[in-house]
Amino acid sequence: MGGFFGITSHQDCLTDVFFGVDYHSHLGTRIGGMAAYEPARGLQRQIHNIENAPFRTKFEHVFDEMSGTSAIGCISDADPQPLLVRSRLGTYAICMIGLINNADELIAQCLAAGQSFDAMTGGKINSTVLLSALINQKATFAEGIRYANELIDGTASILILRDNGALIAARDKFGRLPVHIGRNEQGYAVSFESFAYQKLGYEDERELGPSETVELTPDHLTQLNPPGKEKRICSFLWSYYGYPTSTYEGVNVEEMRYRNGAIMALNDRVNHPGEIDDIDYVGGVPDSGTPHAIGYANQSGRHFARAFIKYTPTWSRSFMPANQKSRSRIAKMKQIPVKSLIKDKNLLFVDDSIVRGTQLKETVDFLYENGAKAVHMRSACPPILFACKYLNFSRSNSDMDLIARRVINELEGEEGSNHLDEYSDGHTRRGQNLRQAICEKFKFASLDFQSLKGVVAAIGLPKCELCTYCWDGKE
Repeated sequence: MGGFFGITSHQDCLTDVFFGVDYHSHLGTRIGGMAAYEPARGLQRQIHNIENAPFRTKFEHVFDEMSGTSAIGCISDADPQPLLVRSRLGTYAICMIGLINNADELIAQCLAAGQSFDAMTGGKINSTVLLSALINQKATFAEGIRYANELIDGTASILILRDNGALIAARDKFGRLPVHIGRNEQGYAVSFESFAYQKLGYEDERELGPSETVELTPDHLTQLNPPGKEKRICSFLWSYYGYPTSTYEGVNVEEMRYRNGAIMALNDRVNHPGEIDDIDYVGGVPDSGTPHAIGYANQSGRHFARAFIKYTPTWSRSFMPANQKSRSRIAKMKQIPVKSLIKDKNLLFVDDSIVRGTQLKETVDFLYENGAKAVHMRSACPPILFACKYLNFSRSNSDMDLIARRVINELEGEEGSNHLDEYSDGHTRRGQNLRQAICEKFKFASLDFQSLKGVVAAIGLPKCELCTYCWDGKE
């Protein structure tokens, strides 16, 4: 995944951009980068690997080496960025968040037209290099961004810092990711997360619409490309990877998760009658499962409790190491039990989602090892049946990486892929078989998933404006 942040201002803004980018650290763990513009020095840039240290640690000396009245930065799980590009459009810094699925095809087209690329190890082309090559084929940034959006199969939200200090921000074609604009008396800010500039004293100006492009100077906002009519914002922003303080399309993440948990509790009263009454404590799989669990507990009338706590001072994110064995080891070491809240208790946990299931199984084993009488599990979203092809927030490269698809294949082989709607629905025989099979694998006392209808209701936006591809395969 990833996020970006930028400011164009009448005063030096590097400190604010440093904090603004750092506020996107929940969106990525691989690469951090900053670029700045100052008339006397021109464009400057730094890129660092942040896999084993947070952004703020790697960039704490940036103020000794860079300065500027305009600056951009990004957190990325993809390729190194921002890049510095010199082209017919001028010299500029550029970063993107998203995923280009047809990169090989587009690279081939560019090579056939006589373009060349600096390649990375193994001959791979940096996605942002490819994006800039597409933009540079046109006479203006507006035309180039529009052209790139038309050609790209996937998602590309773009932030550009020009060599005159202006910023250009473009939301992806279908608005799967947010781009917010903030303003104060000194200039404008652009951000994936609006709370990042709000903490820095900027007021909300507006969100960009799908495929909308704007140019920003300290005194002016100019629309270069108007918004499109179709919107498919990613539903997982609210279910999982959006920060609790974030608001997208007017819908706050934390509030959505409370509503979502409450809807799940109401469903359980119908689908699992009497089961809730035997629960001693409701808890969330920390951290993003916790607000869903609070909503569930409030609605169900069962006590909320944190039966185990994550130890985060040294390892804040379990997915930082590159290999699964290390990630699992760290995840286990982080879990510190409150034994009096576990031993001989019937526990119900709400997780934000069940993707591959690796760490969840270890969590459940950990609870039983500490004396839990029973562990019931609820997923705050429907079964994930399709690996996301629009964003790179998941490490799942194949549908068969997903626990739900693997279990369906075990139950019914290839024929199961013809009945995915039934497997998603807990009221059908196939849906019940899926849930029972996962229970047996993970030793859950019971398992259920939020329905697609329920999660859409919790978000509160029309279904046609949401991307739900990972749950229903509909584009």
